[in-house]
Amino acid sequence: MTSERYEGIKFRVEFTSKQPPHDEKLVDLKAWCKKFHDLGLAPPYEGGSYGNLSCRMAAKSDAFIITGSRIGMKHELSDDCFVLVNSCDPEKELVSVSGSREPSSETILHCAIYHNRKDINAIFHGHSQKILKWAQKLNITETREEKPYGTVDLVESLLEVLGSENFLIIKNHGFISMGKSMEEAGNLALLMYNSCK
Repeated sequence: MTSERYEGIKFRVEFTSKQPPHDEKLVDLKAWCKKFHDLGLAPPYEGGSYGNLSCRMAAKSDAFIITGSRIGMKHELSDDCFVLVNSCDPEKELVSVSGSREPSSETILHCAIYHNRKDINAIFHGHSQKILKWAQKLNITETREEKPYGTVDLVESLLEVLGSENFLIIKNHGFISMGKSMEEAGNLALLMYNSCK
Protein backbone atom coordinates (compact mmCIF):
# COMPACT_ATOMS: atom_id res chain seq x y z
CA MET A 1 0.00 0.00 0.00
CA THR A 2 1.27 3.44 -0.85
CA SER A 3 2.41 5.68 2.00
CA GLU A 4 0.49 8.55 0.42
CA ARG A 5 -2.02 10.06 2.84
CA TYR A 6 -5.68 10.21 1.90
CA GLU A 7 -6.62 13.80 1.06
CA GLY A 8 -10.11 13.30 -0.38
CA ILE A 9 -11.33 13.24 -3.95
CA LYS A 10 -9.46 15.06 -6.72
CA PHE A 11 -12.32 15.74 -9.14
CA ARG A 12 -15.52 17.78 -9.22
CA VAL A 13 -18.84 16.15 -8.37
CA GLU A 14 -22.18 17.15 -9.87
CA PHE A 15 -25.17 15.79 -7.93
CA THR A 16 -28.19 15.10 -10.11
CA SER A 17 -30.03 13.75 -7.06
CA LYS A 18 -29.33 13.35 -3.34
CA GLN A 19 -31.20 10.03 -3.36
CA PRO A 20 -28.86 7.11 -2.54
CA PRO A 21 -29.07 4.05 -4.80
CA HIS A 22 -31.56 1.34 -3.87
CA ASP A 23 -30.77 -1.77 -5.88
CA GLU A 24 -30.69 -5.51 -5.18
CA LYS A 25 -27.00 -5.53 -6.21
CA LEU A 26 -26.20 -3.70 -2.98
CA VAL A 27 -26.74 -6.87 -0.93
CA ASP A 28 -23.79 -8.58 -2.64
CA LEU A 29 -21.70 -5.41 -2.77
CA LYS A 30 -22.07 -4.91 1.00
CA ALA A 31 -21.12 -8.57 1.62
CA TRP A 32 -17.95 -8.18 -0.46
CA CYS A 33 -17.06 -4.94 1.35
CA LYS A 34 -17.27 -6.84 4.66
CA LYS A 35 -15.15 -9.69 3.28
CA PHE A 36 -12.50 -7.26 2.02
CA HIS A 37 -12.38 -5.65 5.47
CA ASP A 38 -12.25 -8.96 7.33
CA LEU A 39 -9.30 -10.17 5.19
CA GLY A 40 -7.45 -6.86 5.42
CA LEU A 41 -7.85 -6.19 1.68
CA ALA A 42 -9.46 -2.82 2.49
CA PRO A 43 -7.49 -1.79 5.59
CA PRO A 44 -9.00 0.97 7.73
CA TYR A 45 -7.67 4.49 8.22
CA GLU A 46 -9.16 7.13 10.46
CA GLY A 47 -12.55 7.91 8.92
CA GLY A 48 -12.59 5.29 6.16
CA SER A 49 -11.02 2.29 4.43
CA TYR A 50 -8.35 1.99 1.75
CA GLY A 51 -10.19 0.42 -1.17
CA ASN A 52 -13.35 0.78 -3.22
CA LEU A 53 -15.78 -1.65 -4.80
CA SER A 54 -18.22 -1.12 -7.64
CA CYS A 55 -20.64 -2.92 -9.95
CA ARG A 56 -22.09 -1.96 -13.32
CA MET A 57 -25.81 -1.17 -13.31
CA ALA A 58 -26.71 -2.89 -16.59
CA ALA A 59 -24.89 -4.66 -19.41
CA LYS A 60 -22.81 -2.27 -21.53
CA SER A 61 -24.09 0.77 -19.58
CA ASP A 62 -21.39 3.07 -18.17
CA ALA A 63 -23.50 3.76 -15.04
CA PHE A 64 -22.34 1.97 -11.89
CA ILE A 65 -22.69 1.88 -8.12
CA ILE A 66 -19.53 2.52 -6.07
CA THR A 67 -18.62 2.86 -2.43
CA GLY A 68 -18.71 6.45 -1.22
CA SER A 69 -15.67 8.48 -0.19
CA ARG A 70 -14.42 7.89 3.38
CA ILE A 71 -16.50 4.74 3.92
CA GLY A 72 -15.33 2.53 6.77
CA MET A 73 -15.92 -1.02 5.54
CA LYS A 74 -15.56 -2.33 9.10
CA HIS A 75 -18.98 -0.84 9.81
CA GLU A 76 -22.42 -2.15 8.89
CA LEU A 77 -22.98 -0.39 5.56
CA SER A 78 -26.32 1.18 4.66
CA ASP A 79 -27.51 2.11 1.16
CA ASP A 80 -26.40 5.72 1.66
CA CYS A 81 -22.78 4.53 1.92
CA PHE A 82 -22.95 3.97 -1.87
CA VAL A 83 -23.26 6.32 -4.83
CA LEU A 84 -24.72 5.84 -8.30
CA VAL A 85 -22.34 7.22 -10.93
CA ASN A 86 -24.40 8.36 -13.91
CA SER A 87 -21.56 9.64 -16.08
CA CYS A 88 -17.95 10.71 -15.96
CA ASP A 89 -15.77 13.09 -17.98
CA PRO A 90 -12.10 12.38 -17.17
CA GLU A 91 -10.85 15.29 -19.31
CA LYS A 92 -12.95 17.78 -17.33
CA GLU A 93 -12.39 15.76 -14.13
CA LEU A 94 -16.15 15.85 -13.58
CA VAL A 95 -18.36 13.07 -12.23
CA SER A 96 -22.18 13.14 -12.26
CA VAL A 97 -23.77 11.17 -9.41
CA SER A 98 -26.90 10.37 -7.46
CA GLY A 99 -26.40 9.93 -3.74
CA SER A 100 -25.97 11.62 -0.41
CA ARG A 101 -22.15 11.67 -0.37
CA GLU A 102 -19.17 12.05 -2.68
CA PRO A 103 -18.12 8.90 -4.57
CA SER A 104 -14.84 7.08 -3.95
CA SER A 105 -11.62 8.87 -4.85
CA GLU A 106 -10.95 6.26 -7.57
CA THR A 107 -14.30 6.76 -9.34
CA ILE A 108 -12.67 8.03 -12.55
CA LEU A 109 -10.54 4.87 -12.65
CA HIS A 110 -13.61 2.61 -12.36
CA CYS A 111 -15.39 4.72 -14.99
CA ALA A 112 -12.50 4.34 -17.46
CA ILE A 113 -12.37 0.55 -17.00
CA TYR A 114 -16.13 0.14 -17.51
CA HIS A 115 -15.96 2.35 -20.61
CA ASN A 116 -13.05 0.41 -22.13
CA ARG A 117 -14.04 -3.11 -21.07
CA LYS A 118 -17.71 -3.88 -21.75
CA ASP A 119 -17.11 -7.45 -20.53
CA ILE A 120 -16.39 -6.20 -16.98
CA ASN A 121 -19.35 -5.75 -14.61
CA ALA A 122 -17.56 -5.53 -11.26
CA ILE A 123 -14.34 -3.83 -10.14
CA PHE A 124 -12.84 -4.39 -6.69
CA HIS A 125 -9.87 -2.21 -5.72
CA GLY A 126 -8.00 -3.22 -2.60
CA HIS A 127 -4.70 -2.83 -0.80
CA SER A 128 -2.51 -5.71 0.34
CA GLN A 129 1.21 -5.60 1.05
CA LYS A 130 1.18 -9.38 0.67
CA ILE A 131 -0.14 -9.23 -2.90
CA LEU A 132 2.21 -6.38 -3.85
CA LYS A 133 5.16 -8.36 -2.50
CA TRP A 134 4.19 -11.51 -4.41
CA ALA A 135 3.08 -9.80 -7.64
CA GLN A 136 6.24 -10.62 -9.60
CA LYS A 137 6.31 -14.29 -8.49
CA LEU A 138 2.64 -14.62 -9.45
CA ASN A 139 3.34 -12.94 -12.82
CA ILE A 140 0.76 -10.20 -12.23
CA THR A 141 0.88 -7.30 -14.67
CA GLU A 142 1.77 -3.99 -13.01
CA THR A 143 1.47 -0.36 -14.08
CA ARG A 144 4.84 0.98 -15.23
CA GLU A 145 5.07 4.04 -12.99
CA GLU A 146 3.77 5.15 -9.62
CA LYS A 147 1.12 7.87 -9.97
CA PRO A 148 -0.90 9.78 -7.35
CA TYR A 149 -4.20 8.15 -6.37
CA GLY A 150 -7.44 9.51 -7.80
CA THR A 151 -5.81 11.25 -10.77
CA VAL A 152 -6.17 11.05 -14.53
CA ASP A 153 -2.43 10.19 -14.64
CA LEU A 154 -3.14 7.05 -12.61
CA VAL A 155 -6.05 6.17 -14.91
CA GLU A 156 -3.85 6.55 -18.00
CA SER A 157 -1.10 4.40 -16.47
CA LEU A 158 -3.62 1.62 -15.80
CA LEU A 159 -5.19 1.82 -19.27
CA GLU A 160 -1.70 1.35 -20.78
CA VAL A 161 -1.54 -2.19 -19.33
CA LEU A 162 -5.24 -3.10 -19.03
CA GLY A 163 -5.68 -5.06 -22.28
CA SER A 164 -7.74 -8.16 -21.47
CA GLU A 165 -6.27 -8.56 -17.96
CA ASN A 166 -8.66 -9.15 -15.05
CA PHE A 167 -6.18 -8.58 -12.22
CA LEU A 168 -3.62 -5.77 -12.12
CA ILE A 169 -1.23 -4.16 -9.68
CA ILE A 170 -1.15 -0.38 -9.42
CA LYS A 171 2.54 0.26 -8.74
CA ASN A 172 3.32 0.87 -5.06
CA HIS A 173 -0.39 1.29 -4.39
CA GLY A 174 -2.80 -1.65 -4.55
CA PHE A 175 -4.62 -4.07 -6.81
CA ILE A 176 -7.62 -4.06 -9.16
CA SER A 177 -9.67 -7.25 -9.50
CA MET A 178 -12.28 -7.35 -12.27
CA GLY A 179 -14.92 -9.79 -13.43
CA LYS A 180 -18.14 -10.40 -15.30
CA SER A 181 -19.81 -10.54 -11.88
CA MET A 182 -19.07 -9.48 -8.31
CA GLU A 183 -18.47 -13.13 -7.45
CA GLU A 184 -15.88 -13.43 -10.22
CA ALA A 185 -14.07 -10.22 -9.23
CA GLY A 186 -14.15 -11.11 -5.54
CA ASN A 187 -13.07 -14.71 -5.95
CA LEU A 188 -10.18 -13.67 -8.20
CA ALA A 189 -8.94 -11.30 -5.47
CA LEU A 190 -9.23 -14.10 -2.91
CA LEU A 191 -7.37 -16.50 -5.20
CA MET A 192 -4.49 -14.05 -5.62
CA TYR A 193 -4.41 -13.32 -1.89
CA ASN A 194 -4.39 -17.03 -0.98
CA SER A 195 -1.66 -17.73 -3.57
CA CYS A 196 0.79 -15.51 -1.65
CA LYS A 197 2.51 -18.18 0.47
